[in-house]
Amino acid sequence: MIKNLGKTNSIFNNIIAELRDAEIQQDSLRFRRNLERVGEIIAYEMSKSFTYEPIEVFTTLGSSTIPVLKEYPILIPILRAGVPLHNGMLNIFDRSASGFISAYRKVEKNEEFTIKIEYISCPDLDGKIIVICDPMLATGASIVEAYRALQNFGKPAQTHIASVIASMEGINFIKKQLPMKKITLWTGAIDDELTAKAYIVPGLGDAGDLAYGNKPDFH
Repeated sequence: MIKNLGKTNSIFNNIIAELRDAEIQQDSLRFRRNLERVGEIIAYEMSKSFTYEPIEVFTTLGSSTIPVLKEYPILIPILRAGVPLHNGMLNIFDRSASGFISAYRKVEKNEEFTIKIEYISCPDLDGKIIVICDPMLATGASIVEAYRALQNFGKPAQTHIASVIASMEGINFIKKQLPMKKITLWTGAIDDELTAKAYIVPGLGDAGDLAYGNKPDFH
């Protein structure tokens, strides 16, 4: 299931516009905060699909029965670009546990690359709802490798993928590689084009570099 939140007119698109704007991107603090804001809004929208149970809450004047979230999802950012998005979701799902995945592009001499998973810190995922946070879903390879690596920590009941911008090519790739009946993708926009180096066009650039500074490719 694909949820493209940018298709609905809302203030959410103002944030996406700022994230794409090359001039505003020069303020890394604002860029990180905008990623965080996207995470907050996606988390709110995502929360509508979860299960709730009624509880009785007592005030100084009486009581009220309120449906509250039955189970908080486990939030798992792909480092490093996924951290601000994760923080925004954690602002909403404030009782959620977190896992962390370190992944990078290993560039070969012919300029092709593979995705390498370096490290995972994660709670038990068996039967849980998980959210994988990665701002840019370009080729889809990072998400696929992360999903497969996470299976070593248990079989989630439901997986959500949170991205800011996704490419159509990346979406098609994960559809072919992953069991989509148990996966929902939440994104702010879907772009059609990828460059030869697998950057989304128009996209917004390298989210990790814009948030935390430039880094060299690993050869």
